[in-house]
Amino acid sequence: MTEPTPGPEPAPVAESRPGGLDAATGTDGGGGSLRRWLPFLLLVPVVTIALFVGAGGDDAGPPTPARRAAGIAGEVRCPTCEGLSAAESEASASVAIRAEIRRRIDEGETDDEVRSFLVGRYGRDILLTPEGSGVAGLVWALPVAGFVLGAGLLVLTMRRRRDQPLRTASAEDRRLVEQAMGR
Repeated sequence: MTEPTPGPEPAPVAESRPGGLDAATGTDGGGGSLRRWLPFLLLVPVVTIALFVGAGGDDAGPPTPARRAAGIAGEVRCPTCEGLSAAESEASASVAIRAEIRRRIDEGETDDEVRSFLVGRYGRDILLTPEGSGVAGLVWALPVAGFVLGAGLLVLTMRRRRDQPLRTASAEDRRLVEQAMGR
């Protein structure tokens, strides 16, 4: 009776850290760090291009009086409607505001002068865009602060996870694996 020839021995599995470092050598196995950061590096140009295209808009030349009037009407709240701008509403108050905006633009007033007139007539609440100073400035600052805080917490969490000690298989775990593989 001949003994069966053993097949090729499986390569030993190297223990590695969650960040890709080999426990035995302390190296990343050649390019592990790059592989880990590659998705984020590829995301940077995509986001940059998307922001550039989104911010560009379709402005082809100086705005016409009709486009200026529509822009201002879109920034002004309808005095009688709930949650609509003067550009979206067909209420008589909004129609009157749009006509007044167009008349003032045709007379040569600037956009800021038209907005100032509307604020003087209807109060500061007529504007849909909050001010950038005072308590109203929190509307602009809080989302940025939330994003920075979230990014900082994410970085701290990732560092803590990376710095955790290696978990190695116990002798019982290794025995179970060898038993399952039929050794």
